[in-house]
Amino acid sequence: MRAPQRVPLAGLPERVRIWEVGPRDGLQNEPHTVDVAVKAEFVARLADAGLTTIETTAFVHPRWVPQLADAEALMTTLRRRDGVRYPVLVPNERGLDRALAHGVTDIAVFASVTESFARSNLNRSVAASLEMFAPVIARARGAGLAVRGYLSMCFGDPWEGAVDIRQVVAVAVRLRELGCTELSLGDTIGVGTPGHVVALLAELTGAGVPVQEIGVHFHDTYGQALANTLAALGAGVTTVDASAGGLGGCPFAGSATGNLATEDLVWMLDGLGVWTGVDLPALVQTSGWLADRLGRPSPSRTVRALAKGE
Repeated sequence: MRAPQRVPLAGLPERVRIWEVGPRDGLQNEPHTVDVAVKAEFVARLADAGLTTIETTAFVHPRWVPQLADAEALMTTLRRRDGVRYPVLVPNERGLDRALAHGVTDIAVFASVTESFARSNLNRSVAASLEMFAPVIARARGAGLAVRGYLSMCFGDPWEGAVDIRQVVAVAVRLRELGCTELSLGDTIGVGTPGHVVALLAELTGAGVPVQEIGVHFHDTYGQALANTLAALGAGVTTVDASAGGLGGCPFAGSATGNLATEDLVWMLDGLGVWTGVDLPALVQTSGWLADRLGRPSPSRTVRALAKGE
């Protein structure tokens, strides 16, 4: 069976925008640096498969993420096309300067809702990290850029355990006040469950954050990513982060395993009759192509099943 039977489910959006994070969040977790030509072709193949938002790289110091030290070279090599957005992650004003020099139209900043992860990942408190982002967001917005705010550890933290929903709401509201045009809720260690997702979204919308400005970013550590995504869609979310082939995790949180695989997401959405614009066979071929270059099979269940002709 090469495609799911389409049986719609009431209460879901007609369309979903997939925010593809494979080239950045996926490849930053690789043990070895991937050649820039391979990265550029990967991004091009993702666009060929119909993905219109492809998070391409991060302008971070190579000491922290050596796998993305080639950000300038990649942005120079990239064949950008009309109708496709190529957001990049920036940690500070220096990163923004580098991004602006390459004509980006979208950036993202990466915040933590817990003190432990903020200290581990950003080497500063939650409050101090938000203050660091303030001029970055202001300058980016002044230059006409869209700014996404990532919120990590929204559903649990490996050091602190359970995370109070009110912590997440407070950081989300602050990022929006600073000028973020979109927020992405990260289940960095994959411990969230559907009821938790719905409760958090209800608290955020109750605090004045429009659901249209919220995306979700689930890791599949405990096999909950698709269930959590379906719960979020039922609550009105229309932007879902995913990584081609299920690549990635978080290099700063040892218990974080792979992202939700884009192919698994598209299979589910195709079966529900929700439009994504993604050509699933082309995407599967792309992930298989990259897996060959990484020297290991793709962790995506859909990639493995379709590769075997099931």
